[in-house]
Amino acid sequence: MSVVTAGPTVPDEARAAREVYRDVLVELLGEDERYVCLDSDTGLFSATSWGEGARRYLNLGIAEQNLMGVAAGLARSGRIPFVNTMATFAATRALEAVKLDIAWNDLPVRIVATHGGLSAGHLGSTHHALEDLAVMRMLPNMTVLVPADGPATESLVRAAAELPGPVYLRLGRGATPSLAPGAEPLRIGIAQTLRLGSDVTLIATGPHPVLTAVETAEELARDGIDVAVLNMHTVKPLDREAIVAAATGTRGIVTVEEHWAAGGLGSAVAEVVADLGAACPVRRVAVADRFAAGTGGHRHLLARNGISGATVTEHVRRLLA
Repeated sequence: MSVVTAGPTVPDEARAAREVYRDVLVELLGEDERYVCLDSDTGLFSATSWGEGARRYLNLGIAEQNLMGVAAGLARSGRIPFVNTMATFAATRALEAVKLDIAWNDLPVRIVATHGGLSAGHLGSTHHALEDLAVMRMLPNMTVLVPADGPATESLVRAAAELPGPVYLRLGRGATPSLAPGAEPLRIGIAQTLRLGSDVTLIATGPHPVLTAVETAEELARDGIDVAVLNMHTVKPLDREAIVAAATGTRGIVTVEEHWAAGGLGSAVAEVVADLGAACPVRRVAVADRFAAGTGGHRHLLARNGISGATVTEHVRRLLA
């Protein structure tokens, strides 16, 4: 029998994670002079009242490599910069600076990347970020975080603020529902158990994938299928113990992510299972090995690319067949 620790979502509490982050950052800058906000003309802070932190907000324009270099210099001088840009620009255009200036030097730069996954679908394929988790988790010293809702964003931003070394925080664009209260508190590096189960384990990261996993598990429960759900909000360092428990305690694992199948959460989970040598199948719900062509709303593009409850259900039933 499963024990549900986080029930259905609460739609009326929906709020954009990037707005939650902005408000928390304003508070942090007012509390500690080490914190600095470096912007790339994102527009996120255009109407922000910074109060005590006003002199530590710098808009460096749309020049992402320069942004990372300045952040590295400030971090080397004792500051803790929060760098703001879109996810695809952080992971591709600015990658050399992230790798050599920040990660190689193990500097406390917080790269806050909005418009993750397909959330910038209205701007077309050039602004999709389906490679960023793979890129960032490969870099030594980098911590990679993906909150599932607004409250998780606040919790992870505050927890990450004092972490040693660099952090990559992936956020979406629009508002997403908050998970219902009742789940265990977030701890960096520890998967959050949203539902216990004995048949199959769903491991998800990010707002829509986690929402899809929770809702799908509840639907499958009506058919007598007992599904566990883990919110893998920390992609690096990965909670290997939770994955090992899933691989040895259930009949299979299905990962759910808003990312290309190669290199992301599914690949990371499969690596752990392979190292373990467990006879546990891993199925990945992710974007296929192609560019997600076209423009459209976020939910439309997710469904079009198979990030849906129907796809998760299909994988679960095949594992149990």
